[in-house]
Amino acid sequence: MKKLVNLFPVLLLVLACSEPQTFDVLIKNGQVVDGSGETSYIGSVGINVDTIAAVGNLKNAVGKTEIDAKGLTLAPGFINMLSWATESLLIDGTSESDIRQGVTLEVMGEGWSMGPLNAKMKAESLASQKDYKYEIDWTTLGEYLQSLENRGISCNVASFVGATTLRIHELESENRPPTPEELDRMKALARTAMEEGAMGIGSSLIYAPAFYAGTEELIELCKVASEYGGMYISHLRSEGDYWLEAIDELIRIAAEANIPAEIYHLKAGGKDNWGKWEAAIAKIDSARSAGLKITTDMYTYTAGATGLDASMPPWVQEGGYGEWAKRLQDSAIRKKVAQEMRAKGEGWENLYFAAGSPEKLLLNGFRNDTLRYLTGKTLGEVAKMRGTSPEETAMDLVVQDSSRVGTVYFLMSEENVKKQIALPYMSFGSDAASIAPVVPFTNYNPHPRAYGNFSRLLGKYVREEQIIPLEEAVRKLSALPASNLKLKKRGMIKVGNYADLALFDATTILDKATFEEPHQFAKGMVHVFVNGTQVLKDGEHTGATPGRFIKGPGFKEN
Repeated sequence: MKKLVNLFPVLLLVLACSEPQTFDVLIKNGQVVDGSGETSYIGSVGINVDTIAAVGNLKNAVGKTEIDAKGLTLAPGFINMLSWATESLLIDGTSESDIRQGVTLEVMGEGWSMGPLNAKMKAESLASQKDYKYEIDWTTLGEYLQSLENRGISCNVASFVGATTLRIHELESENRPPTPEELDRMKALARTAMEEGAMGIGSSLIYAPAFYAGTEELIELCKVASEYGGMYISHLRSEGDYWLEAIDELIRIAAEANIPAEIYHLKAGGKDNWGKWEAAIAKIDSARSAGLKITTDMYTYTAGATGLDASMPPWVQEGGYGEWAKRLQDSAIRKKVAQEMRAKGEGWENLYFAAGSPEKLLLNGFRNDTLRYLTGKTLGEVAKMRGTSPEETAMDLVVQDSSRVGTVYFLMSEENVKKQIALPYMSFGSDAASIAPVVPFTNYNPHPRAYGNFSRLLGKYVREEQIIPLEEAVRKLSALPASNLKLKKRGMIKVGNYADLALFDATTILDKATFEEPHQFAKGMVHVFVNGTQVLKDGEHTGATPGRFIKGPGFKEN
């Protein structure tokens, strides 16, 4: 009897060890691509609440919910490094076009951010609303991001604070340097944004009024972000004729502000500039070798999308849209603008000239209902319809539409796109909203990158063209951007990390959206989890909204 008593604890231990592990969710038998870039393996993942609780051979485990992932790739959720879901998530929090590609984090703030706002900025934003109508119940950037979480969103969200937003807050749209007092107030606003959780400073230097900012102004703002461990991310002052000089400016800002820096949507725009690719990469690599942390991101298309403002000189846009439209109705000014549109921009980025032809400008976004029949036509086609020159047509459309007119520019080389994808420090961003094929999103034709950017990488460039291995692609979509942003517990399939997961069929995943018919979901994504909650099940959205506001490294609790 004494021997049996002594053995009792051992028997209990054996029984306990033989009990199967139980998880809230068990994903079994998937091809695990964990985000590290290392070789994939067949394995399982156990989730408890919002966290990855186990990874590996979990053959004796059970789940309250079980998914047999045999034949599927199991990856960390993807990070969209350049998202314009700022307004679309206010209209529809399900984020369908990106969730259906495995995107679990939308990172915003390319120059413009949704805070900080002052009373005039709020009033102007409300007055300009057309298809997207929403209340502005926030003032600061942190309040906006928290409002998204409170409203209910399917994806996680984060944002840089926009250098343009800080400038407008203090200088409106004036073309001048800030006074020392104004700059101090801009820096104080940046400090508040960083403490609220901003990722750093974002700029977009080819647009008015952003291009009125000097390098020294940007350095001063970045010094604030640097204090909090943030980063600088920029749409360069030029992606064409002055591309190399613009890269030099970003490197200078990184060095003088002591801050990591990323180039938004790296590209050489315009055929005359395609040959600069090697020199551009040499500059970046040299800076990295010297100890600066310079990274890049891109979208997977040879066309970009912006507005007709990128075809007109900065001086005509001074003072904002109202002053711009007024000037475009003056015959002498119109003549001067037309002349400058036909020539290489002197100190500014002329995308009309870079495209080489009005047939390479596709009009895809109108505010005015009476002009929407022109959606999908080229500027050249509309000019012929109207019997006016392409330059006059562009000016007329800006005035008639009360907007900058959404425009797709065909500018890049497919060869360069492929070389960029292979860069070890390249992440990916859609440069688009996350939408769905329903009103009000169907009131315009987005760039197909809104529906296909990430699936296009995995389908066209990984599976079909084998530019990079699947494991490397997943690293660039997850762990790399998570590391650059200094995110905690995200970006890899790892015990203790949040359960942001994407399960897809690597043999079928592909983008379907085209320039002619952009409102088409990508195919091949099967299941998606955000913070442990399933938002995509068997290719269909569940309606769940577990998304959170993800704070940057400088976040301070109130």
